[in-house]
Amino acid sequence: MPRIRGASIEAHHEAVWADLVAATRQVLRERDYDSITMGHIAERAGLARNTLYNYATDKSALVLALTQRLARPAVERVAAIAARSADPAAQRLREIIVAVLEAFNDPVLQLVFRPAAGLPFAEPPKGPDSPFHAIVVEVENVVRAGIERGEFRDVGDVQLTVELLSGVMRSGAERIGRDPAAFAATDRAAQELILSALTHRPATG
Repeated sequence: MPRIRGASIEAHHEAVWADLVAATRQVLRERDYDSITMGHIAERAGLARNTLYNYATDKSALVLALTQRLARPAVERVAAIAARSADPAAQRLREIIVAVLEAFNDPVLQLVFRPAAGLPFAEPPKGPDSPFHAIVVEVENVVRAGIERGEFRDVGDVQLTVELLSGVMRSGAERIGRDPAAFAATDRAAQELILSALTHRPATG
């Protein structure tokens, strides 16, 4: 029977997941996603391949599970920023943009925003069970608060507006994935585009 790491089964599983995160990051820096196998990840994590299959049935399922885990700190950080109701909505939104782009600078999370052959999804996972959905909901709340205070213009359909603006964030994440040195410039551009869309009234013909 494999030796249990930690004081409990739960602690053991958390330690294994931490090893899988580190192993996947390392392998992604060395290989293209298509060429990576479960064996590569298991070897780097110090696991038997059969043990790895207890955590994920295949590579795509493993990546999806890892992205869910890695997104949790970003969700908590965004929620904390959004909850600062006394702060201007624009300030909170700028901080949220930084938090999200910093989170998706992780090579594992980049797989969600950057198309990769073989992944079971072409878009970030959606729906109430997705951490990305939780971030979107927080952004919607900040935008609504900004409209109510007169900081932002009345955009009408807040949900649609935030969904469209999320395309800016996806493009930013893809850019940073291709060129990490472009983070500062990408962050500035994303903030300018998103805040301009919410504060400037569109021209009428």
